[in-house]
Amino acid sequence: MAPWLLLLALLALLAGTGAESWEPETTELRGPARFALETLNREAGIRAVLRTVRGRVRRAGRGSLYSLKATLEEPPCNDPTVCQLPVSKKTLLCSFEVLEEMGKHMLLRRDCHPVDTRLPDDKNETISSALQLLNKESLSQDFSEKVASAFKDFVITYNRTYETKEEAQWRLTVFTTNLMRAQKIQALDRGTAQYGVTKFSDLTEEEFRTIYLNPLLKEEPSTKMRPAKSVGNSAPPEWDWRDKGAVTNVKDQGMCGSCWAFSVTGNVEGQWFLKQGALLSLSEQELLDCDKLDKGCMGGFPSSAYSAIKVLGGLETEEDYSYRGHLQTCSFSEGKAKVYINDSVELSRSEQKLAAWLAKNGPISVAINAFGMQFYRHGIAHPLRPLCSPWLIDHAVLLVGYGNRSGHPFWAIKNSWGADWGEQGYYYLHRGSGACGVNTMASSAVVD
Repeated sequence: MAPWLLLLALLALLAGTGAESWEPETTELRGPARFALETLNREAGIRAVLRTVRGRVRRAGRGSLYSLKATLEEPPCNDPTVCQLPVSKKTLLCSFEVLEEMGKHMLLRRDCHPVDTRLPDDKNETISSALQLLNKESLSQDFSEKVASAFKDFVITYNRTYETKEEAQWRLTVFTTNLMRAQKIQALDRGTAQYGVTKFSDLTEEEFRTIYLNPLLKEEPSTKMRPAKSVGNSAPPEWDWRDKGAVTNVKDQGMCGSCWAFSVTGNVEGQWFLKQGALLSLSEQELLDCDKLDKGCMGGFPSSAYSAIKVLGGLETEEDYSYRGHLQTCSFSEGKAKVYINDSVELSRSEQKLAAWLAKNGPISVAINAFGMQFYRHGIAHPLRPLCSPWLIDHAVLLVGYGNRSGHPFWAIKNSWGADWGEQGYYYLHRGSGACGVNTMASSAVVD
């Protein structure tokens, strides 16, 4: 592709495509539109087909810049528990900019959105009113039956009980609304992740955030850490501390915003293993009860938790100080402490440097924006940056490894919502793009 033509195309994108009129579909427009579609399907992992296309062309020398507006449709899906809503036609509205020179194409820009469907907010909405918000012609005839069946399976799978018939009806409405939310998240994800029914599917977004997330992470931590010494940029192509015995089993924080404690104990467990050769499951409850710098189930900072461990004199094991998931009187005994730390360090925001540090020094405590995680089932999540802002982090987790699946680089993340969530309790997030702020609050304990 000639550099001057690419420059012209980029200038056209910045300045607008001029006054050329939008033309109806022609054979000339169909070619670059098919190229854009094939690129989208390959990169987004979908199977959309092209329906209509309009466009305009700016010509320069031997090349052409195509500005396209297209409608795409994805094939039907009839199982709401594993894929998007069972609609017979799921329409995407897309804008593409395609540069062509001597028969070769380059996709400069793509912007696709599903047809908008507003979701009910009112607690008094019923299942039928929620369904009416979708285009009636787009729904399969047995959609309501499928959702009712999926909800029944959900109740059985996760052992849900509701006190009244009204509560059960309300939870069914929330469940249905959440299926629609999961569909939108699915449509806008650029990775391979699948979203759908999870054990959190009967909770409203506000309930989920209040119970399981950590709003304090959006604020500036009061405890500052010294920067870690750089280990350079050289990192193996893949690494996983689970394969090397440095990671304990997935734990469950329960209905308590204590993710910060689990992130820190996971890091300390790995550091102790690497320095002392013993993998011990450490006590998060000790941090909930005895860390006076943080706020227990109301949230906390990893940096403060490291300081608390130093002040207390160490961590007891899970066996000696078991998890209860609510604040109790501190009963830490220094004589029972099995693990200590000497310091803590703040790590680089470069993901390449984080990978190199992880491979050499062990799992890393990080904080992320938990957008979409309420409905995450498996695969590599890659949300759009405006939807998963790095400035709105609200969940602390543990990086245990990294790698690549089918061209999608990922971080392997140990979560604290139990092994019945995600991929056996793990979350996989796109690596290399600062996705969801994964690189904004990375830290580790230091064990000498």
